[in-house]
Amino acid sequence: MSSSSDTNLSAELRTEFGKGAARRTRRAGRVPAVLYGHGQETVHLSLPGHQTALALRVANALLTIDLEGEEKLALPRQIQRDPLSNAIEHVDLIIVRRGEKVTVDVAVEVVGEAEPETLVSLEAQTVSVEAEATNIPTSFEVSVEGADVGHQVLASDLVLPEGTTLAMDPETLVVNVSAAPVIELEEDEDDEAAEGEGEDAEGEEGSEEESSSDE
Repeated sequence: MSSSSDTNLSAELRTEFGKGAARRTRRAGRVPAVLYGHGQETVHLSLPGHQTALALRVANALLTIDLEGEEKLALPRQIQRDPLSNAIEHVDLIIVRRGEKVTVDVAVEVVGEAEPETLVSLEAQTVSVEAEATNIPTSFEVSVEGADVGHQVLASDLVLPEGTTLAMDPETLVVNVSAAPVIELEEDEDDEAAEGEGEDAEGEEGSEEESSSDE
């Protein structure tokens, strides 16, 4: 389990709006964005494209937005991507403050190997928690090492860092270990082979009958 760290992004104010202006911003290698929160007016800005894409590879990335010498801490609230290229088209950023708590969804990662002939199911890919804006966990690891059929991990079983609390039903099933389904391929193949032999035998009998009638 690790926590997000600050990423500094140098922002520029946007004075043009609309789809055409947004396309020009993206062609210039930047990403259109808006910054709002804590009662402040919405600010339209652009961010460096490559650096922003790298920063947002981390879920709930904490960003330090440097706008004309003034720094604001922000979290991505919504990220719009191109459905084909997955390139970032627009980002909504919400202003946060140090010490402030926010509610976020954190990814769950399963590690380890369960017992043979078991099936490990990730029932909840994320869990909702309340954490300090400057110390948001990037993921929660759940070990299934040696787990057998019937093993379950609930949201309440997760080990949360200090200052982080669950913001969802603690009885939510996160990981479930069940018996792996048995696929009887060999039996099916034997049945098909037997059917094939039967058809061949019928064909041979039919040929023998035809030969007898010809005689």
